[in-house]
Amino acid sequence: MRIVLSIDPGHEKSGLAVVSEAGTLHKEVAQTTEIPSKVGALLQKYGVTCIIIGSGTGSATLLKNIQSKTNLPIELVNEENSTLRARVRFFKENPPKGLLRLIPRGMLTPNRPYDDYVAVILAEDYINR
Repeated sequence: MRIVLSIDPGHEKSGLAVVSEAGTLHKEVAQTTEIPSKVGALLQKYGVTCIIIGSGTGSATLLKNIQSKTNLPIELVNEENSTLRARVRFFKENPPKGLLRLIPRGMLTPNRPYDDYVAVILAEDYINR
């Protein structure tokens, strides 16, 4: 079974997710500077078989930092439309409450960073391709 560590890199914060063919095992949003140290712990805990990194902001630097910590295959993946899809997933899993339910979801802003959802979407796309 493939277990993918997916990273959606950003300037200040990044999304991390560990996803298998059976579903999401872990997801979080962390400071980008903390990502290389978090990768080691996630690799050990979940038995990750490969790492994918979204090809957007900061991916080259992050790739270089992570390559020095592992021998696992690392692949850059296209992030096209992943943020929009993650936003939809966020509101599906965290529906608005109270009067916010009456506002169209396209007009709402998530109440927290959802980079972890982007990382999950990237991993699911990678596994399903």
